[in-house]
Amino acid sequence: MIDWAAGRKIFFTRSRPYKKNDQATIESKNNHLVRRHAFHWRYDDPDTLMVLNLLWPVVNDRMNFLTPTKKPIGWKTGPTGRRTRVYDAPRTPFERLRAAGVLSPAQEAELTTYRDGLNPAELMRRIVSLQDRLTASAKRPTLDLEASLTVPLPDTARGVKARRRA
Repeated sequence: MIDWAAGRKIFFTRSRPYKKNDQATIESKNNHLVRRHAFHWRYDDPDTLMVLNLLWPVVNDRMNFLTPTKKPIGWKTGPTGRRTRVYDAPRTPFERLRAAGVLSPAQEAELTTYRDGLNPAELMRRIVSLQDRLTASAKRPTLDLEASLTVPLPDTARGVKARRRA
């Protein structure tokens, strides 16, 4: 895949040039959706992958059609001279897409019909159900791995007991 991308002048990097703290920005985006909906468990079996593949379309529907977000549009200076961010009115990503005018009338009608058929309560029930399945399948292997990695060193345990007696 890397050769294919390089042939088309698409390069994979961990951050943008001259932005050494960019990785934190990407990780905050991962935290926003991935960690909120799939948690921090260890997923390493095909059954869990199947559940994750069922979870993401439901999360995407909720985020793209039902969750309004604010978008920064500029800066303003307050009466004290401090600069503050200015945001536009909250809108869903679907509403922003419609306002951009890039959809054909058929695409817009199809997506509008799809959105109108969504039930927010049912989406949340499906998300919670899939999260319960993820937790049930991944909790034990993750905790086992954590326990195997956090075995205290013999000198450390003895030093703590000695300090407590003193």
